[in-house]
Amino acid sequence: MESARDIEGPWEDPEFESGLIRRCKKAWDIPIDKLSDEMLATFLRQKIALDAVIEEAQRRVENQNYDGSELHDGELERNLREALTNRCRGRVTPEDG
Repeated sequence: MESARDIEGPWEDPEFESGLIRRCKKAWDIPIDKLSDEMLATFLRQKIALDAVIEEAQRRVENQNYDGSELHDGELERNLREALTNRCRGRVTPEDG
């Protein structure tokens, strides 16, 4: 499976550093189906590699196949639902992810 790098391109360091940026950078080259639930939820929230991340998140939610890494119980499912709702409402365009 593809990684965020394969879909979004090489990582570009912003001019500032944060915990979120460090986590995303660390996960950038990991195949999406190998990401933790926490990182899938993060990529959903940040609209990173959105189509592929939605597909993997849907698979895990449908199969109730969680790894326990979410920051909050139900985080992956909530972020998936929000991403799908935003897409249906036209808030996410192909350029967004």
